Amino acid sequence: MEDYLKTQQGLTLSEVKQRQAAGQQNNYAENVAKSTKDILKDNILTLFNLLNVLIGIGLALVGAYSNMAYLVIIALNISIGIYQEIHARNMVAKLSLVSKEQASVIREGKASVIDATDLVMGDLVRLKAGEQVQSDMLVVAGHVEVNESLLTGESDLVGKTAESELLSGSFLVSGQCLARVNRVGKDNYATKIANEAKVHKPIQSELVNSIRKVSKFTSFIIVPLGLVLLLEGLFLRQSDPKVAVVAAAAALLGMLPKGLVLLISIALATAVTKLANKRILVQDMYSVETLAHVDTLCLDKTGTITEGKMKVQRVELLRIDEPAFLDIIGSYLRASTDGNITMQAIRDYYQETETFVAEESLAFSSERKWGAIKFADLGTVVLGAPERLVSESELPSAVLKAQKEGYRVLMLALSDQPIVDMVLPQMTPLAIFEIDDPIRQNADETLAYLHAEGVELKVISGDNPVTVSNIARRAGLPDYQRYVDLSTFETEKEVRQAVNQYTVFGRVSPQQKRLLVNELKAQDHVVAMTGDGVNDVLALREADCSIAMAEGDSATRQIANLVLLDSDFTTLPDVLFEGRRVVNNVTKVASVFFIKTIYSFFLSIICLLTAIAFPFVPIQITLIDLAIEGYPAFFLSFEGDKRKVKGKFLPTVLRNALPNALLVVMNMIAVYLIGANRDWTALETTTLMYYLLIAVSLLGVIKACLPLNPLRLFLIVSTSVGIYVAAMLFHSILFIGFLTGQTLPFFVVLLAITIVLRLIISYFRGRDELKIS
Repeated sequence: MEDYLKTQQGLTLSEVKQRQAAGQQNNYAENVAKSTKDILKDNILTLFNLLNVLIGIGLALVGAYSNMAYLVIIALNISIGIYQEIHARNMVAKLSLVSKEQASVIREGKASVIDATDLVMGDLVRLKAGEQVQSDMLVVAGHVEVNESLLTGESDLVGKTAESELLSGSFLVSGQCLARVNRVGKDNYATKIANEAKVHKPIQSELVNSIRKVSKFTSFIIVPLGLVLLLEGLFLRQSDPKVAVVAAAAALLGMLPKGLVLLISIALATAVTKLANKRILVQDMYSVETLAHVDTLCLDKTGTITEGKMKVQRVELLRIDEPAFLDIIGSYLRASTDGNITMQAIRDYYQETETFVAEESLAFSSERKWGAIKFADLGTVVLGAPERLVSESELPSAVLKAQKEGYRVLMLALSDQPIVDMVLPQMTPLAIFEIDDPIRQNADETLAYLHAEGVELKVISGDNPVTVSNIARRAGLPDYQRYVDLSTFETEKEVRQAVNQYTVFGRVSPQQKRLLVNELKAQDHVVAMTGDGVNDVLALREADCSIAMAEGDSATRQIANLVLLDSDFTTLPDVLFEGRRVVNNVTKVASVFFIKTIYSFFLSIICLLTAIAFPFVPIQITLIDLAIEGYPAFFLSFEGDKRKVKGKFLPTVLRNALPNALLVVMNMIAVYLIGANRDWTALETTTLMYYLLIAVSLLGVIKACLPLNPLRLFLIVSTSVGIYVAAMLFHSILFIGFLTGQTLPFFVVLLAITIVLRLIISYFRGRDELKIS
């Protein structure tokens, strides 16, 4: 190659400038991460925010500024979401493992080193072992072996000679070559795959989707209901415009679970912080919740189940003692120029020596599967696949046993004859190397735990299915023996049908990976996918929850919901626990929030039919939001809860909230009728209604705190005392008074009736639940 290199001039500087001007430069900024604009849009432009802002505008127009305090909750919720997403995106941007890459090019007959982004179409590039290919190229001269695992998932080395294509993102393991750039920037293979996944996934969150359903439902009735209530106040009751707007706004605001949205954001943001301390970067905080619902996990092999680093597990000596063997292997390592990961594992295991002097060297080739060095005073030493060095009948039993267990096996052999025309002479085996990509520590426990928790496990790899199956077996994967080679499948239908038939999928293309995930989702599975290479990007984009390894390609880190900073999938149970904690705790307290949503809806309908003003104002609703809903729920959301998530969120919380909401409506009707019969003032009626509203809402808090523990008992007491004290201290701001000799007895009687009715409802519901279970 050196002689050929002397005849090459490469591009001239004028040709380089022409290509740069034509946009044929390798400076395309491939970035599939969310832009700040997208993040702001996703967090601000929501139906829920729009409804709250429109109500706020109405209050502002009539000067009811004190009733606009609820907007602080909305602003805080938006800020948490925006900050968390931008912070996570910026963290990923700092994860680049490779500093500014450079390339050695030939221009105007001279060798020079330039930034890889300055490569242009037609540039002549010199590559050697250990370097990464920065742009798609065609080999002009030389012979190299390439690792394309980040692109294809296939860990076996691929030999490249003249006219062979080198793909950007691959690594040269051995040899050197001269190659010409034939694609740059966005036309590169790796960039094309990454850009297919550039459209961002919508939020996958049952909690958020439930809020959206409620917002969507209320949006159909808020506008017409709000207008009718406002017109009734202005024309039928002939109220002051400010009073009419405030009453209508209170009815509508009560239907929107503002505090619950904030609680979900805080609970998830807390989970994100806790996971960050465990070296798990969460880019989309809702993915924590999604993983709690995952029932199928698709795993990559290399770097996920395994460490992605070859290690010598055992060496068995044959017909040689250890001192002599150490001299031979040490001399071979010193003379060899091979740099593949298998050879690196042997280098890590043994020291180089200078016992024997090398005369000739033949680099390892994945095609012939052996390399050789001739030493003076020793002979020819060959290192390679055992079946290529000796006949099948001469293979030691240790070789067959190790291969059956999934190890990569190499043999060191010696001959006193030279190699002629690439044909090996009769060889004498000296040693057997068992080399393995070690299973990650605790991988078996992690897989066993996930399986026990009802998560179906699938291993999807570009590697040999037999190899992957053996690794899965050693990792304790259930049904590891059900494996298939997808390279033999020609149609989409065949791939889809294979989803339920197999556990291990080998020789899988990037498009097939996406297809497998898509089919699992089509069968109503919630799918999580782990990956580290460009070949995984399409499937990661398709999955409900995508998990990338920090040591992998930048495109996978940008597109993933979670990034494992230590590239250790055994931390996934931590994410699962956090997701379950959030979902279970939010489900437990959400019924308190939906009490207000339900009774506001029913009271609004009653007010609409009777032309009576809504009994509360927004500032009163805001105190309920903060003291009864926000305060206890905030602390309860931090409690640990690893139980498997059961049931659908929205039906569960609505069913739990309905009894208390109906009791609120019952009490409001009772107080209105009693007040009208006894000629109470509006202040007395409103005060009694509000104090009973607090009491019934507190019953919801007590229900959420069962079974009791010291924290929950404290929350019940402090919430009950705190809100009544606040109501009395700030009665003027809340537009209420104090309970009097006339209203206090009715408060006690109605509260006692309410408690009895609530206990009866709980008793019969408990019996029904026992029958169902």
